[in-house]
Order: sequence, then C-alpha cells, then structure tokens
Amino acid sequence: MPYKLVALDVDGTLLNDDHVMTEQNMQTVMEAARQGIEIVLCTGRGPQNTIPFLEKMGLGGYVISHNGAATVEVETGNIVHQFAMDHMALTPFMEYCREKGVHFDINTAFGMYVDSVDALAGPIRYMYEKFLMLPSNLPAWEELEGPVVKFTAFGESHDLDEVFREWSQWTPVYNMLRSGEFFIDLMHEEASKGNALKQLAARRGYKPEEILAIGNYYNDITMLTFAGLGIAMDNSPVEVKAAANEITLSNNEDGVHAALMKYCLK
Repeated sequence: MPYKLVALDVDGTLLNDDHVMTEQNMQTVMEAARQGIEIVLCTGRGPQNTIPFLEKMGLGGYVISHNGAATVEVETGNIVHQFAMDHMALTPFMEYCREKGVHFDINTAFGMYVDSVDALAGPIRYMYEKFLMLPSNLPAWEELEGPVVKFTAFGESHDLDEVFREWSQWTPVYNMLRSGEFFIDLMHEEASKGNALKQLAARRGYKPEEILAIGNYYNDITMLTFAGLGIAMDNSPVEVKAAANEITLSNNEDGVHAALMKYCLK
C-alpha cells in the first residue's frame, strides 16, 4: 500500500531522549516528503514548539497539537479545528493540584498559563525550558485569547500515578490520559490524536489505509489504531506495542528512519 500521509509523534518518537531530531531521522522524513508523502506531526506539545521542527526541514502542512485538541496550519498559523473544553469544570482539578502541591498549566491553542511564572523553579522550570515553551501568568478566564483546550498536571511519575488513580474515581468530565511519564492531560471528551487525524484525513481526502502513524506512548494509541499501519517505537510501553501493527527501533536508534525506509521510501 502506498502511504500518502505519515503522522509522527514528536517526543519519544521523532526526537531521541536528548530531545534532538537526529540528522538521519530528519533526512529520511525530508526524503519521504520529496517523494510526495504528506508529513503531519501529532504531539502533546503546542503549535509554537512543534512547528519549528517542520520549518527546520523546509516542510509546511499541518500539526496536530495538544494531543489532538488543536490542529493548526503551519504556513498561516490558522486553527483548522479545536476541541474547546468547559473550563469552568476545571475548578476542582485546580483546587486539588493547589492543595496537593501538584504543578499544572492551562493551554489554549497558542497560549500556556500557570498560577505564577515567578514561582517556577528547579525541575518545573527546566521542563518548560526543555520543551522550548515558557508560560505566562494565568489571567481571568474572560481574558484568555481563545478557548481552553488542555489542562496538564506535571510531577514525579509515582506522584502522578496516585493523582491519576484518584481522578479516575471522579465522575468523568474530560478525556484524561497519561501523555508521558511525568504528565497527565485533561481535554474535551472527544479530543484525541486519533479523532484529530481522522478529521484531517477527511479534509485532505485520505483513507485510513493510506495513512501510516508512528508513536510511543498511551496518547498515541488512538492514532495508531486509526491509521492503516500503526507503528510503535521499541521504547513504547507494552500496551502501546500491543495496539500497533508493527514495532520499529527505539527513538535512540532512529526508529522513525527505519520505519520510513521499510514502509514508505522507494
């Protein structure tokens, strides 16, 4: 099957553990694009710290950001689609985090907000610097530019395990998922990488069997199962590997390069 669209997760997939896109991965993705394959980055990141990876490769098109909550056109910055959350229902989650000392941020399509930027320090500040995104102070709800699309809690893995366990016992309001070892995301109940990819595929005129998707974590499962061929990285949890059709090398072994060479490039 000749694939017409390749959906790539970013952290843990396209990037290695040093958060670097290697030259080999970059050149192979660029070659796939030269051969007519549309490249779409699908990530938990926002557009601002995702689009530069495509620009570095000289590519345009679209990014599916915030784990599917907002799809953005690269060249124009236009929001093609977004799943707006009921931000008022976030109040108990915010109160829980403040009481328990769990850091959180609130995201619109292009904005990221925390209680106090001046209070950011240590691992929390390093996390934002590592992901190339410094937040702003959270204003009043009515002053936000655009709807809220994602709420993210950040902390040590064992602490978030407990948070996830407790929130799972609450009445479901949002789509809650682990988007990384140190993150829990809350989004609109219909927001996911798979749903966003489905909408973009319909917009672009692609059938699921014409799509190849590569990812490494729980937030990638919906896009791996939507695509005609879903490929999990070798560094994926066992549940992600089980949801995929194939497994490639790890993100530290240029697994994206290996997968594209095997399934896409002539």
